[in-house]
Amino acid sequence: MSATAPLLRVKDLDVSFGGNSVVNGISFTVHPGECLALVGESGSGKSVTARSLIGLAGPGSRVRATALDIAGRDARNFSQRSWRSLRGKEVGFILQDALTSLDPLRTVGKEIDDALRLHSSGSGSQRAARVVELLEAVGLDNPLRRASQRSGELSGGMRQRALIASAIALDPLLIIADEPTTALDATIAASVMELLGDLRRAGSAMLLISHDLATVSRVADSIAVMAAGRIVESGPREQIINSPQHPYTRALLAAAPAGKPRFAKLSPASTHPTPAPLQPEQATANKGGEDGVVLPVLSARGLAKNFPLSKTEDFRAVHNVNFDLLPGQTLGVVGESGSGKTTTARMALGLLRPDAGTVELLGGPWSQVPESARRSRRSSLGAVYQDPLSSFDPRLSAEAILADALSFGATRNPRAFKQQILELLGLVGLAPDLAQRRPTTLSGGQRQRLAIARALAAKPKVLICDEPVSALDVSVQAQVLDLLDELQQRLGLSYLLISHDLAVIRHMSDHVLVMRTGEVVESGATESVFTAPAHEYTRSLLAAAPPSLSSMEQLG
Repeated sequence: MSATAPLLRVKDLDVSFGGNSVVNGISFTVHPGECLALVGESGSGKSVTARSLIGLAGPGSRVRATALDIAGRDARNFSQRSWRSLRGKEVGFILQDALTSLDPLRTVGKEIDDALRLHSSGSGSQRAARVVELLEAVGLDNPLRRASQRSGELSGGMRQRALIASAIALDPLLIIADEPTTALDATIAASVMELLGDLRRAGSAMLLISHDLATVSRVADSIAVMAAGRIVESGPREQIINSPQHPYTRALLAAAPAGKPRFAKLSPASTHPTPAPLQPEQATANKGGEDGVVLPVLSARGLAKNFPLSKTEDFRAVHNVNFDLLPGQTLGVVGESGSGKTTTARMALGLLRPDAGTVELLGGPWSQVPESARRSRRSSLGAVYQDPLSSFDPRLSAEAILADALSFGATRNPRAFKQQILELLGLVGLAPDLAQRRPTTLSGGQRQRLAIARALAAKPKVLICDEPVSALDVSVQAQVLDLLDELQQRLGLSYLLISHDLAVIRHMSDHVLVMRTGEVVESGATESVFTAPAHEYTRSLLAAAPPSLSSMEQLG
């Protein structure tokens, strides 16, 4: 190969399944030391494109192209044997979900050794030494120990790094990374992207697949935007981000919450463009006495929770957490995985009893009373989770799910609540004809809207939202965040919003708690914390967050 020839040249690529076209006539090239980001939402065809480039488009697929040159070889008529010789050796492939991509029954070292065993002539001891070297190169501490561990013993970031180590084991000329940082914490995602940037700077060509323009902007030289199986716009990074030409690209950029002020619309498709004002009783609820002091709707004092690791050792999940959530406001809780966010939320919901401290709801005791005493007030507190599908009964229709929420377990007869069900669906922007569909037939955004409708059925005053948009595409995320804002303004709701995404927390929250290893290290008004962070950990989180796409000056 010529040193200046592209390592990947794709022209007029078409991929179809059973006559249904999912990729339509796309073309691009990637040169040595260059990173091309292929950006689009779920269903745009970007992952199918990536898999087609390594012969893994899937059963029943038909792949056609005018040109499909990989590392100087024409791959259009490759046999399975030819594809196997290419994968790992000349093309490294990094998958999105490290937990399911690694065999839970084998050690990480054995997983990485597979590529070396199949494509190199080194001895077992030489390969073992290379595995340790690779794990060290991707930034894992104590690589010898990590090599002997299984995937379930590693954190999400460690598993992703192990996958990268496996992909680069044979120094491939081309690396294809499919959503390598989705659902990772900001600091872990930043370190993974920095590692990929190092590989690019070392001369590897890279095709980076993502739905997140902000994340890829750190590494990509050029960006191609995909929608409905086609590339609708492509060009240098600065051009795509600063001067987008296609409406879809502009919509993706507008949907990113970074840099957008509180209550600013992120999506043109909002349910209620002009929210109705709060009713007088909602606006004045929970005020103290004559002095007009606003009392919190949910508060915590000295919360602590430990979990046993062994007979002699406990894990301190939460320690001395305090907060006040005021009526009609949002309290954001941010921190990395393992910081204690979800444990705090479970104690606030009354699903987990604190080892120490108390939670009060609407001015009355909550965590310190038995469930029988809480039951009559449960309707005041609702929850929206990260994965609504796992919290729905898959046998029930949307109508039956909402009927169950309206009935509080007394009856599931949807006809008894027909009008209320239609009002709930309308409230969250879902069409009436979705009532008869089951959750598995709904899109991710529709399922999350249904989850919010279910949470609103009992007319709560407080919603606890635990990572409610982390699994959604950016435009669907924008619609759900806009919906939460609109509902808060119309109904006077208070939110305890938990997220590892700093841009979401900043856009949605009035006040914020920053948690680390079970403790609150910083708290205050959101803008004060974000513009003048006092704690070193907060500063490190902000430094690791993807840059705001409103300014390319941060990209360097």
